[in-house]
Amino acid sequence: MSTPKPSICIECLTWPKVQALQATSPLLVLPLGATEQHGPALPINTDTVIADALCRNACERTNVAMAPVIPYTSSGGHTAKWPGTFSLTPITFIQSLVQYAKWAEATGWKKLYLVNAHAGNDAPLRVAVDQIRIELMGRLQVGYLNTFFITPEIEAHFTQDAADLHANKGECDLMLHLAPETVDQDAFDVADDPDRTTDVVFSYPVSQTSLNGTTGYPSRGNASDGQQLFEKMSVAVASKLERAKTEDAPLPQSEWGAAPEGFYI
Repeated sequence: MSTPKPSICIECLTWPKVQALQATSPLLVLPLGATEQHGPALPINTDTVIADALCRNACERTNVAMAPVIPYTSSGGHTAKWPGTFSLTPITFIQSLVQYAKWAEATGWKKLYLVNAHAGNDAPLRVAVDQIRIELMGRLQVGYLNTFFITPEIEAHFTQDAADLHANKGECDLMLHLAPETVDQDAFDVADDPDRTTDVVFSYPVSQTSLNGTTGYPSRGNASDGQQLFEKMSVAVASKLERAKTEDAPLPQSEWGAAPEGFYI
């Protein structure tokens, strides 16, 4: 009988086992999802399911530790028009990520990589990473990626039916592969809604651009495309993690200078 592979998901481990994992994997991956409406056909946990599954797959490929997925993030742009959305304010989300990073560093992690599967998280996530890299300079390396833009090929798949994508073919492809029982395929005939943001100058909440909470064509989704897309995404994230394992700052510490105190929120 083969020896079972050690778990890379720290939520399932005791603290001594987490400590032992840190000795071989000082890099911690934090998946970021969302809890928000995804149109008539997709469940409100779509982004969370994608973030969790993708990180599990990539972390297992690379033997990197994975933290529990965060399901409540920055979704205010969806407004309260449709039930199912729960959002933190951008500033609260930023502060929560900074606190998370400080606890990660205080408890022994040396590197933190944030894997984001929700477009609305991008702006606050970039601010949080900017703050963390300064406040914890020399103590914790931090980085992030957005799952839908990992490579040009992956981005092209996600944006083929909507540049301002949400609950579209790409996300439906993945959910039909990862959790088909949660996709309401009977609603496909009322689920599609075109991207109306192509030529706009200003930024609008979803309630001003979509009739039903969708931006794109989920009715075009299929599990086969989802399986192929998920594999490409997993390989791409795993490649990033392999690089993150050994990456150091481009310049030696003697060149860094001091981080400004009280510079950030």
